[in-house]
This record gives sequence, C-alpha cells and structure tokens, in this order.
Amino acid sequence: MSMSRRTAAEFLGTFWLVLGGCGSAVLSAAYPRLGIGFVGVALAFGLSMLTMAYAVGHISGAHFNPSVTLGLIVGGRFPARDLLPYVLAQIAGAIVAAGILYAIASGAAGFGVHTGFATNGYGGRSPGGYSLFSCLLAEIVLTFGFVMVVLGATDHSAPRGFAPIAIGLALTLVHLIGIPVTNVSVNPARSTGPALFVGGGALSQLWLFWLAPLAGGALAGVVYPVLAGPRPSRAVVASPPSI
Repeated sequence: MSMSRRTAAEFLGTFWLVLGGCGSAVLSAAYPRLGIGFVGVALAFGLSMLTMAYAVGHISGAHFNPSVTLGLIVGGRFPARDLLPYVLAQIAGAIVAAGILYAIASGAAGFGVHTGFATNGYGGRSPGGYSLFSCLLAEIVLTFGFVMVVLGATDHSAPRGFAPIAIGLALTLVHLIGIPVTNVSVNPARSTGPALFVGGGALSQLWLFWLAPLAGGALAGVVYPVLAGPRPSRAVVASPPSI
C-alpha cells in the first residue's frame, strides 16, 4: 500500500476519532436532561476507534495516534522511517476535526470555546483539579495499558479480525478511568487539535499531553516483546489480518 494511501487513511481515522470523541464531549455530554455524560463520551471514543479501525485498518494499520505509532516502532512492529508521515497525517486529521467541531458548536447560542472544548489539562484545567504529577502519571499509565492492548490484539498469535473490538473497548475503559483526571488524552494528536482552537492554558499545558502519552507508548513497546517472548511478528501496517 502506498504511503499516500496509508497517510490518507490515518488522516481520516484520526479525524473520525476526534470528531466522534471530542464531538460527543462538546455537543452531547451535558445536553439538558438528555446528556450522555462521562460514560457516553467514553463509549464515543471507543466506538470511533472501533468503527474506523474496521474501515481503514487494512490500509494503514489504524494507528490514529502518535503514541501507538511510536509504541509499534519501539516494539519492532513498524518501520521508524514512517513515523513522521504518520504523525503529521494524524495531527492534520485532528486539527481538521476540531475545526469542523468548532464550526458546528459555534452555531449554538452561548457557546464559548474557553468554557469547554474537550481540551486536556492539569491543575486548574483538570476536570477534577488533579495535580500535575497525578495527571502525568495517569497519562503515562493509561497510554501504556492502551498500547499494550494494541500490541497484544494485533500480535500474530491473537485471534484474527477481533483487534478493533479489543482496542475500541480498551479506549473506552481508559476514558472511564481518566476523564475526571485529565479529560483523557493518551493521544497527542487528539490533544493538539482542540488546544489550537482554545489557545491560552490549553496550549501552555499541551507539552504534558505529548510527553506522557509518548512515554507510555514507548514503554509498552519495550515491555510487550519481553512479555510475549521471541516470535515472528507481522508488521501492523503490512497485512490486513493484523487489525
């Protein structure tokens, strides 16, 4: 599969993930009397990941997240030379999704981007007021767990065809745990898109939502091969059955 097709798939998948997940948080989470709440937002992120993984996973491997791409590289499952084009496509998809979400949300009277646009934060910008250390630790550990599921579900010995289900459910679980702490990133691209439209504190705290998820993803890339032991592995991007 050509790089142009693969990066287009990564753009589309990340776009869908941010539009679905962040869109549910901005438009539906607190809708009067019928809001979907934290559980609904968590499910929206998981379902966005699951559906688009089935749609384009056979094209790009369905990373949709720089932390996943890095974890696969560290784990020897993806070529390092493809890191930059994948990450750029993921960031672009997130920014376009955030732009469309902003345009939709702006159509409602009283909407203010600074009062809630699904950004991530710590301290005063954490939904539950959690400290910098708590948020850093949560993002590292939650990303580590999520990328471990990605690596395990796409391993050559895992049941074929079920990886998107496991990965989507893992992302749902991550959000059920972490929304009160950081609003959950585990994905630097997902954090970057909304932060660019909010600016200010969202941008000044963005560094954590690059550092911690990338650290967690890289750690999973180190741990999973040790846990699984020596075995031949499929490159996630090379073969449709990998997802």
